[in-house]
Amino acid sequence: MDCYHLPVSAISHLITQPIGRLGFVFTPGEHALPYTALDYFDHSLRRSNRLLLETEATYELIGPEGRLASQAAERKAGFIAELPDGPLKRALSDLSPLRRLLPIGSGEMQHAVLALVDDQEKTHCRAYLLFLSDRGGHSAALARLQGIKGYDASLDALRGRIQELGGSGFDIDALYDKFFPAAAADEASPGVKIGIDASAFDAANRIISTHIPMARANEHGIIADYDTEFLHDYRVHLRKIRSVLSLFQGIYSDIQASRLKSSFATIMARTNRLRDLDVQLQQRQACHDLVPKSLHHGLDALYGLLADQRTAEQAKLSRYLRSRRYKQEIAGLAALFARPQNLKHGRNAHLPAHDYACRLIWKRYRKVCRIASGIDAGTPDAEVHALRIECKKLRYLMEFFEPVFPPAPFKSLLKPLKSLQQNLGLFNDYSVQQASLQATLRGLSGGMGASSLEIAQSVGALTAVLHARQLEERSKVVKSFAQFNSPQTQQTFSRLFQEGDKPS
Repeated sequence: MDCYHLPVSAISHLITQPIGRLGFVFTPGEHALPYTALDYFDHSLRRSNRLLLETEATYELIGPEGRLASQAAERKAGFIAELPDGPLKRALSDLSPLRRLLPIGSGEMQHAVLALVDDQEKTHCRAYLLFLSDRGGHSAALARLQGIKGYDASLDALRGRIQELGGSGFDIDALYDKFFPAAAADEASPGVKIGIDASAFDAANRIISTHIPMARANEHGIIADYDTEFLHDYRVHLRKIRSVLSLFQGIYSDIQASRLKSSFATIMARTNRLRDLDVQLQQRQACHDLVPKSLHHGLDALYGLLADQRTAEQAKLSRYLRSRRYKQEIAGLAALFARPQNLKHGRNAHLPAHDYACRLIWKRYRKVCRIASGIDAGTPDAEVHALRIECKKLRYLMEFFEPVFPPAPFKSLLKPLKSLQQNLGLFNDYSVQQASLQATLRGLSGGMGASSLEIAQSVGALTAVLHARQLEERSKVVKSFAQFNSPQTQQTFSRLFQEGDKPS
């Protein structure tokens, strides 16, 4: 189906001027409807060339090439999972179920149908029109053309007339630029650019100074409690900053590096409990599916307690993020890395970023291989967890320095590493869930009586299932490492990081 942008002023000319012996029948919608445009904080819809509009009665999704999906809005939906089953929910099924849809703009919209008919009132083709306006005075018209078999010439004629009147090919970027420029201009995850000739000191500063504002961009979402991904993303950016300070040894003076690590660790520690609770509550349905229905009442009681704890912890973290103490500290850290002349150089600060990266990555890769090669069915859990941590450090290092290595062979190493990390992550999740459940049991008030007993029975059964799943995942770790440690992968690691291949 063809789709075009048209100046709104051109519509009156389009519907009143016949094309040869063919005339137009214009059928407007009943009235203009207020709409709210929605997207995720990370602009997932915008980046996938889709625009979601919510009215009082419907959700309407404008997709690539102007394709439209519509669905009745039975109630306001903050999350995709809350939408009733239908074509629009299926069209959005690729989006994260954990992120909340947030308003990015509003205005009015109106539908209309334009039919090109002959003197016998036979329809040769149609144009489905959508008029959009916003509160800033901007307006646009979209025309989606639909041909009818046997009347190709009429469709060509209509297409030509629309182009004569200034119609241009549908471009969803143009819609965002006109109606929602803040959403269009905001980069959710700007890349860290490191020059080939940069020093290790410059590379570290660039990485940290990029991730501080990216972390801070999530503060308002954490405070408002829109969804749990704001805290998750905030922590990811802090973790990457802390990884630079820990892994890039000798870039800053030992005293300054120690102070910086302590500052970021203190901030991170404030978020730990809320994140643990978020993860536990996200597993609610999955945990229900793992145990008999007879034990669900105990799980419901448990998750009710966790939800209450989360409410209190979220309020506590929000107060901290709004506090003058936090704002001064994080602003001071951001200012420090914005003016790197105030940072004290360490013994490795002058090294070329590429050479320094080779040394760090090769050392970490060898450590991963050494730990992984010794894992079998009898390996203590602590060693499997150690492998997970080392893989995470290796991946961070590789992602930090990706710009200074040849792209094709570099990316070929990340895929098997991510697969290994996925198995290790599941292994860790099962372990953490068991520990969290046991900690919750220990913290139960003795005065809860029958509820405590029900919770204990449910937790006992769930822990047994999680332990079995953890053992299954351990065997998969061994297989994933074998794929990661293939002869080809070994050769590529050696060529890039031991021999020091640079981009051509």
